[in-house]
Amino acid sequence: MDITGIICEYNPLHLGHKKQIDLLRTQFPEGGIVCLMSGNFVQRGQPAIFHKSVRAQAAIKSGADLVLELPVTAALSSAEGFASEGVRILGSFCNRLCFGAENAESDQLIAVARALLAPEFSEHLAGALETGVSFPAARQLALENMGVNAGILGQPNNILGVEYCKAILAQNSPMTPLPILRQGDYHDGQADLENPSATAVRNLMVTRQAWDNFVPETARECFIGADVHTLAAGERAILTRLRTMTEEEFEALPYGSEGLWRKLMHAVRKEATLEGILTAVKSKRYTRTRLDRMVMCAFLGITKEMLEASAPYARVLAFNHKGREILKHARQLGDFPNIGQKLGHPYEAVENRAGTLYGLFSTGTVGAPDAEENCRVYYGKQEIATDLRSSQ
Repeated sequence: MDITGIICEYNPLHLGHKKQIDLLRTQFPEGGIVCLMSGNFVQRGQPAIFHKSVRAQAAIKSGADLVLELPVTAALSSAEGFASEGVRILGSFCNRLCFGAENAESDQLIAVARALLAPEFSEHLAGALETGVSFPAARQLALENMGVNAGILGQPNNILGVEYCKAILAQNSPMTPLPILRQGDYHDGQADLENPSATAVRNLMVTRQAWDNFVPETARECFIGADVHTLAAGERAILTRLRTMTEEEFEALPYGSEGLWRKLMHAVRKEATLEGILTAVKSKRYTRTRLDRMVMCAFLGITKEMLEASAPYARVLAFNHKGREILKHARQLGDFPNIGQKLGHPYEAVENRAGTLYGLFSTGTVGAPDAEENCRVYYGKQEIATDLRSSQ
């Protein structure tokens, strides 16, 4: 069965994402499209703007066949962990991995990925880190010292693209990398009608400005009236959790090496705002996104041990008729532990806690935890299931 995988966040899904899906439909008209999507929390260490069921519905209505949930521990990992878990899950049944990159030359992305896996890279990286620069800067310096042109690592989508290629090589995955050109500015705060950024579209939605022209028409109905979630709305809840953590809990946090956990603990006990805490901890050695993920893991009760362990399953969020066939195909192969939740597994408690706490970031009235979890939508005459039980 010919299947293309996409690792995504769709936070929210916009015209650029639809362009990618349409391109795959044109290039592989008989193939299936599977989106492995971050759930209610995303890699930037923030809550997703819309509940995962809303975003999964939008993906199906925009042309995807099956949406799986990237486990929360993978979604809150570094770019390396994010890519590695995504490739591990999709590589068990997908033929290729499609992703956007500022440089869509797969040979160049793979060349940098091979260099990162080379035995001598670790030595060069250690030397670069001793200069006191951040990890991304040290990595680029190490590659340059190895004679590798690492210029492409200066752009965010290229960085993730290289990590995808690295994971495919390291895992000996049967998937073929399929990069497509990512046009526009990934972090652009102003929405571009041709190539909008998710950042710009989120800003429009949060500030209640006109956003509908920047998302596919088929997805608009999913977003209209959907509850918006922001980090600011849940700041007091985060501060409450941080203020009540023990020293042992801080020490167990991911991303807390080199005494960073202790620095965070001291800042928590002195600063009155989340921004004040993060500003006090920030230095040129540690990226802001690392600190954001560290704080979100603290809030969700995710330890370093949990983050480093591979998730035992990938939950089903939504599918259409072709997606149902892909599910059967994936489960028959059986290479990945499980597509679909393992009820009663210890990891279930981690994801349930994340779902329960997500409502605290609502900008509206905080409703029941995971209130939208079991809703259903219709795609023409074909029912699109977003209830886990209907996929079993």
